[in-house]
Amino acid sequence: MGKVKPKRKSTLIDMTAMSDVTVLLLTFFMLTSTFLQKEPVTVLTPSSVSELKVPVTNLTTVLISPEGKVFLSVSGDADSTYSSEKVRAEILQTAVAEYNKTHSNKIQLTQSQINKFSKMNMFGYRLADLPAYLDKEQFQQDELLSDPNNPLAGIPIDDNKDLNKPNEFQIWMRAIYNSSNPHIEQAIKSGEGIAVKADKDTPYETVHNILDNLQTLKMNKFSLMTALKTEND
Repeated sequence: MGKVKPKRKSTLIDMTAMSDVTVLLLTFFMLTSTFLQKEPVTVLTPSSVSELKVPVTNLTTVLISPEGKVFLSVSGDADSTYSSEKVRAEILQTAVAEYNKTHSNKIQLTQSQINKFSKMNMFGYRLADLPAYLDKEQFQQDELLSDPNNPLAGIPIDDNKDLNKPNEFQIWMRAIYNSSNPHIEQAIKSGEGIAVKADKDTPYETVHNILDNLQTLKMNKFSLMTALKTEND
């Protein structure tokens, strides 16, 4: 007598729950991740064995290009009270006010220009030409900053010691230090608030001026950003 085979039933797996979990995980990682910010120039840092990481909040990064041009990046707190955009807007207005004290060609900024500046991760342009720069489109600003032959790109710096007549780098750094965000001041005092990132081919004179200016401003603690050295280095 033949054996009766049971009737096969199709297997149905409900993927709705898994899809929901996938979307939730994707949303979580998008909201909590820190994305790499665009920099105006490519900098190849020298190698070292240090594994210390710089913080991502309340940090001022001094970027020095291979041509010796200086750029700044400022981040605030993660919360809205002292957010990066609010801190940058305040720093800009403080720097312009300080510049106007010692220069006859006064700078006037509109609220639209201030709002544009507050959204910039990294900046570096002569203060006198900053309003015209802020009026340009994003792609035009990127082109001006990345052009190594543009004499207006980069924050002017020299070996000035007279803080009654500060150079533009000193104006920006004092504006950052004196911002209403107390965590930035605390971070700078502790040595975790300033990071210098220079290319391995950056002229020594420019790096020396940066470090000398920081010491003139009594900002004697800072980090030098490097790439982790491998076994082949």
